[in-house]
Amino acid sequence: MNFGLNRNLIIFIVMLGVAIALFSFLPMADDKPEEISTEEAIAMSRNGEIEKIVVDGEALLITSTSGTELKAVIGALSLVDLRELGLNLEGVDWEVTPSGINWGSMALNFLPLIIFGGLLFFLFRRAQGANSQAMNFGRSRARLLATNTPTVTFDDVAGADEAKQEVREVVDFLRSREKFQKLGARIPRGLLLIGPPGTGKTLLARAIAGEARVPFYSISGSEFVEMFVGVGASRVRDLFEQAKRNTPCIIFIDEIDAVGRHRGAGLGGGHDEREQTLNQILTEMDGFDTNTNVIILAATNRPDILDPALLRPGRFDRRVVMDRPDINGRTAILKVHTNGKPLAETVSLEVLAKQTAGFSGADLANLVNESAILAARRGNDTIGMNELEESIDRVIAGPERKSRRISPKEKEITAYHEAGHAFVAKMLPNADPVHKISIVARGMSLGHTRQLPAEDRYLMTRSQFNDMLATLLAGHTAEKLIFDEMTTGAYDDIERATVIARKMVTDYGMSDKLGPRTFGHKEEPIFLGREIAEQRNYSEKVAEEIDDEVHQIIEHAYQVARKMLTKNKPKLIKIAEELIAKETLEGEDLEALLSKTVATPVRKARTEAAPRQEKATAKAKPGIKKAPVIPLDILPKTAPATLD
Repeated sequence: MNFGLNRNLIIFIVMLGVAIALFSFLPMADDKPEEISTEEAIAMSRNGEIEKIVVDGEALLITSTSGTELKAVIGALSLVDLRELGLNLEGVDWEVTPSGINWGSMALNFLPLIIFGGLLFFLFRRAQGANSQAMNFGRSRARLLATNTPTVTFDDVAGADEAKQEVREVVDFLRSREKFQKLGARIPRGLLLIGPPGTGKTLLARAIAGEARVPFYSISGSEFVEMFVGVGASRVRDLFEQAKRNTPCIIFIDEIDAVGRHRGAGLGGGHDEREQTLNQILTEMDGFDTNTNVIILAATNRPDILDPALLRPGRFDRRVVMDRPDINGRTAILKVHTNGKPLAETVSLEVLAKQTAGFSGADLANLVNESAILAARRGNDTIGMNELEESIDRVIAGPERKSRRISPKEKEITAYHEAGHAFVAKMLPNADPVHKISIVARGMSLGHTRQLPAEDRYLMTRSQFNDMLATLLAGHTAEKLIFDEMTTGAYDDIERATVIARKMVTDYGMSDKLGPRTFGHKEEPIFLGREIAEQRNYSEKVAEEIDDEVHQIIEHAYQVARKMLTKNKPKLIKIAEELIAKETLEGEDLEALLSKTVATPVRKARTEAAPRQEKATAKAKPGIKKAPVIPLDILPKTAPATLD
């Protein structure tokens, strides 16, 4: 609830209550006693018409024998003076009230003034608050983390041993600077954490804050930039002034690419607000006035767009790369996230690590959380292997779409599509083993085939790409072979195959005709792998040759898949029928089925590159290889529902 709104409401209620009290205490016109003169009061006393007299200051409050309330103003006359004038008090109940200040009357008299003054005070306070916010517009919004209660330490960061070693030196320097200074060493002024989203850059920064036990200022790069020119630079100055007053300390700027982009790209030129903010950051980090006790940490997944002046030594001296973890790192991350959770005895984190190649730390954390939710939904006391493996599919392709009603015909098409993927992958030597086949709808997918690499892979060969293309096109080929028809289910497979084949020609130099060269100058994020723009640096003739080479590679992969499936059509039908009956095949059942239908994988030597169209005959035996961590269930973002 909004505290400011509550405060205004309380003030209004109080003022309303005071006003009500004012009107309730004010005497009504009809209740005022009738005023008489002193002579009339004396005459009534002589006639015995007075029952009671109260001397109240300068007035006599008279109650007549008939019950009428009267009031006589006597001024400075005392009761003795009134007796000398003839006031008869025999048989009259009389009393004298103590003289003094009538605070009640005074409060009632001054109450309107008090209410008016309170209203003015309230308005001035509101105006002062608004003015204070305006004056604080240029103040830094960095959050200061408490140094005495660390919530995250290096033990909570797994799968990034090299990165932890790099930043551990910062912690050691802040704790014992003498060890470095006596050798003449200078701690890096700034550390830039680089890596894909979800790899733990911000988590590592929080761990540094927990380990260093020094003031830690955290702010996002977007919090510097405002629509008003000069505000960002003012906030940078204020942030560094606060840091210098609390040295030694650490400043962490998350998503620094929001403010640190290459200068000169904005429409505003030198007056652009973002560029002014960046200029101020550059000056504070290594300008004329330097301060070695303030260490800057920054995180980004777009180092390619940062300004070169920001990356030079003296500002960000060291770059710490945090990539996706390998199998040992994934095992360690799973141990961290499953710590304290009730796991079944059958759970093997090593097996899960093998099944999650390419997962980031955030993906693994989400996987464990999804499995705990599934176990609770099913009423289990522990998290089992089934829930963990189900969560892998949920992270990759989304939850099951049990409400999606699929006709028997579409279910059959989906089964043959996925069976084609699995059979060809089993036949080819450079393909990853098939771990799971399913025709259960997930997300936008009607089914998926998941392959697991036997080991972490950092290089890809041309033979592996060829086998990968054949596996991708095997689903489309199986549909055409069995039903003599094509569907939209192979949309994503064909799109991915086209992209891979074009990269083989234009990026990787895997074309015998065009040779080892790249075509086109590309600007793309080095981690996201998504092209932003391409400048053509080749002729139209070369463009035709590129298209021709891409076509030959894809056609070669298609012919390989077609020949394998045509030759082994009964085995393909057997796998599809088993898949239709059980909907999901994995583990020992899947391995037994594939081993029974595919006695020996194709092991005949094949050329490294796909031959040209005139050489792509039935004698060619290419292969396909599933990209590491690219399961066959990745679907198009648009288009109709696909099969993998």
